[in-house]
Amino acid sequence: MNPPPRRVRLKPWLVAQVSSQRYPGLQWLDPERRRFAIPWRHATRHPPAPQDHDTIFKAWAQETGKFTEGVDEPDPAKWKANLRCALNKSREFRLLFDGTKAAPLRPYKVYELCEGPARGTDGDDYGCSGEEDVSQLQMTSLSIVDAQHGGDLLPPYPWSKKEPPFDSGCPLGPFVPPPPALLPGEVGSTHGTPELPPVALTETGPPLGPLGPPPAACPLAPVDAIPNLLISPHMLPLTDLEIKFQYRGRQVCVLTISNPHGCRLFHSSLEPTQEQVELFGPLTLEQVRFPATDAIPNEKQRFYTHQLLDVLDRGLILELQGQDIYAIRLCQCKVFWTGPCAAHHAGPNPIEREKKTKLFSLEGFLNGLILFQKGQTSTPPPFEIFFCFGEEWPDQKPKEKKLITVQVVPVAARLLLEMFSGELSWSADSIPLQISHPDLKDKMVEQFKELHQLWQNQQRLPPAQPEPGAAAGAWALPPGSLPQ
Repeated sequence: MNPPPRRVRLKPWLVAQVSSQRYPGLQWLDPERRRFAIPWRHATRHPPAPQDHDTIFKAWAQETGKFTEGVDEPDPAKWKANLRCALNKSREFRLLFDGTKAAPLRPYKVYELCEGPARGTDGDDYGCSGEEDVSQLQMTSLSIVDAQHGGDLLPPYPWSKKEPPFDSGCPLGPFVPPPPALLPGEVGSTHGTPELPPVALTETGPPLGPLGPPPAACPLAPVDAIPNLLISPHMLPLTDLEIKFQYRGRQVCVLTISNPHGCRLFHSSLEPTQEQVELFGPLTLEQVRFPATDAIPNEKQRFYTHQLLDVLDRGLILELQGQDIYAIRLCQCKVFWTGPCAAHHAGPNPIEREKKTKLFSLEGFLNGLILFQKGQTSTPPPFEIFFCFGEEWPDQKPKEKKLITVQVVPVAARLLLEMFSGELSWSADSIPLQISHPDLKDKMVEQFKELHQLWQNQQRLPPAQPEPGAAAGAWALPPGSLPQ
């Protein structure tokens, strides 16, 4: 029988793990031991490696009693979601750099230890397009209380005690730790980033300077990792939801959550507890708070936005069940929406309170994608979900004029569509690529690439018929082998 989950302080435990040097890539980046890198690969971009089964994510699951070796089924995606959730909730860590959102991608994140509450680093600028537009807003147009119920209490939503059957095991791939030149002020220099061994980062890394975009010298993920999704659907990031908050058409926050249960969008100072599941939903949900309105320059817009946020205490739940996404509206504020599973009729489309509403079906999306690729339909299947809080939608008013809107994107659907009709399938003929003519060094590198491919093909042969003279290990250019 599994031991019950236990409460563990994340900071002292994680600090000890970084100092132990037990996990490849999990290491300090400065002598003061304030900033550290943590491997954070994605199965869709980095192929799995057998040596990475013993990860910091698994260790956290074991430490908190959520995974027991030999008893529980391994679930790397859930392990990663648990640690991500703990880091996001903790006020003792601040995210400095997220390589999973960089261009090109980097399979790691950089965190800083904080003495007090970590402050948000959202720097998006937003405001109002004009005073005259906001002055036309009337409080009577805001949809808050259900008129048909007259504000009476509704029966509580019957939350299931059983966990939804969801498994999106994401194997991890080899980790290349960030070289010191990636983090200090030299970021953006014209020189290539030196490739240093992992030990160089353990104790002697220079203090971090202002973080900027990573240099372009780091390699991209292998292109052949993407088609593998078609033969290995379990590698799809089925739990990933990209959420974009907008206040009157201006983006104020973008984040990606990866929780096998889903999330709750809310605005309140009240924290959910086990005794308040009927009020705020299950504790297993990722808790996502609406951004603050302090930076809204227009006073009337800020006033009306506050009126809606004040009735979003209970929030809107986005629940993942299997490969489908559902919404459950708990809040007093009315919510309207459009999306793949929305009814096709003219006029506003509200979400009924405390009633499960289907938003997205992966099966339906895949069927639509197949029809689109066969040419049986002229448009690709939709996958974006759009919410409007406290105002009717869709209506004659553009969504950029709405006070509070939220866009939700299932990352797996977007990735699949890009494979066929998006960035990943662009023809090189349609883009004016700027590439230098190959010199002697370029041709030598191409030869080594070809030899490397031949070596990989030999490794796939049955071991009973080894090639004479075949070498094991990774190909590498010996020092001084390139012509000067």
